[in-house]
Amino acid sequence: MNDITRREFNKKIGIGLSGIAALNSGVLNAAEKISKFAEQKTKPNILFICSDQHSFNYTGFSGHPKIKTPNLDQLAKNGTVFSDAYSGQPVCVPGRASLMTGMFASDVGSYCNTTVWDGSKPIWGKYFRDAGYHTRASGKLDLDDSIDTGFNEVLTTHGHKSNPDITSLFRQPLCYRVGERPQVDGSSRAGYHTDDYAITKNAIGFIENESKDLNKPWALYLGYQQPHPKFIANEKYYNQYLKDVGLPDVTNEELEDMHLVYQELRHFKRVANPIDIERMKRARAAYYGMITELDELIGKVITSLKESNQFKNTIIVYTSDHGESLGDHGLWYKNNLYDCSVRIPLIISGPGIPEDRVEKIPVAQVDLVPTLLEFAKIENPNYLRGESLTRFFKKENNDKNENVVYAESHSEGNCTGSFMIRKGDWKYIYFTNYEDLLFNLKHDPKERNNLANIEKYKSKKEELNKELMKKVNPDKITSDAFKKQKSYLDKMVAENDEDGLFDIFKSRLGNGQARTLSQRLKGKF
Repeated sequence: MNDITRREFNKKIGIGLSGIAALNSGVLNAAEKISKFAEQKTKPNILFICSDQHSFNYTGFSGHPKIKTPNLDQLAKNGTVFSDAYSGQPVCVPGRASLMTGMFASDVGSYCNTTVWDGSKPIWGKYFRDAGYHTRASGKLDLDDSIDTGFNEVLTTHGHKSNPDITSLFRQPLCYRVGERPQVDGSSRAGYHTDDYAITKNAIGFIENESKDLNKPWALYLGYQQPHPKFIANEKYYNQYLKDVGLPDVTNEELEDMHLVYQELRHFKRVANPIDIERMKRARAAYYGMITELDELIGKVITSLKESNQFKNTIIVYTSDHGESLGDHGLWYKNNLYDCSVRIPLIISGPGIPEDRVEKIPVAQVDLVPTLLEFAKIENPNYLRGESLTRFFKKENNDKNENVVYAESHSEGNCTGSFMIRKGDWKYIYFTNYEDLLFNLKHDPKERNNLANIEKYKSKKEELNKELMKKVNPDKITSDAFKKQKSYLDKMVAENDEDGLFDIFKSRLGNGQARTLSQRLKGKF
């Protein structure tokens, strides 16, 4: 063997040490990857189910005396029910913009079913995808499919992006929508809803097949369209409920004293004139039937989780984008801040969630995004409007907590912006340029006794008004909503002649309004 110099020896030693260091580094990197993989495998799957227009009290677990929802009832028993949960805005597009971003709808430029989510803040699918989850969405999203949602979208719909509710563009002065009154009716069908043969079967296929090969946790969003009108239910459920469905509980005094904004909303929907009793029964029976059919479909998805041995490691959330008035207060559909329209079901079930528990503290749908992020150990951005609901799972005396909940409304049929604060038993509704409403829901759960102008409750109204002003500048938001809706209409007018506008307007406004407004907008008078 030839002798080597000290320099050569040191060089070889250096190469050897660096090689060992590189080897150690590779071992550490591999260990880190294994650790990261192990951590990912311990994270829960997320099944997020969002129905459309399901009001809070139309379930078995909420105590409804007629409606059958055995699968949701069991889910509620397996987890925690938030009995006083509120939509961010009671209409599809802004409600979902708030639900999916954890922001107020007005924060992300969504005020009505014409002005969709603007993409300025991401929806929760993007947080999950970027954190290593497999993200998938099926069904109704009602966002903007030209913006990255973070989800692998399969059979999703964004209907109002391409087919906006142009009636929300006519709030100054208010128009009326011709097709609303005829929909206060119900009927049956022989087969299942598209929710079954499209959304449910696709979800089951994913859970039973694709999800098993992922080697990572998954988040699945299911956007069901029931029980949104038209009210057409599976015949076996429709016939079951039609026998004894009941009628809305509305008094003449309530209608006489109704707030002016909501009187106008009744005229917009063309439901101010009395509606035939049999028609109302049919509408309610079909609504009930659609909920029971929806419950059956949800049960099928949950069964697939159990049969694929993934139920115990899956967080399940059930909620809805907003409620349904169903004749209460003399109103139908949504668009108002009464509880029938803005209060929604919310169940959270899964590993670590208290079972068979009901939380009566008011919460908001903006709380769901931070809740999901905490479940998945994903960093929470510092701008979200909500707070994680897991804080209620960690405390024993939650009834002493007075959480402040916010909602807003700027959609079709509303002649001004309206804003809601719920704190404890109290509910306050502020209208730009109109008088306020104040209810004590403990003593007046049907919201018939307005206390806003009674001296005894002046300090309570002022307290809740201050809570509102801490969160938002309501009059500015009202102005911003009108401006954005006007901008949308101005663009439409610039791009179409009179006949083009007429063709766009007539399905929602009827021939008379459509022609008159088209002529006015094109400067004929």
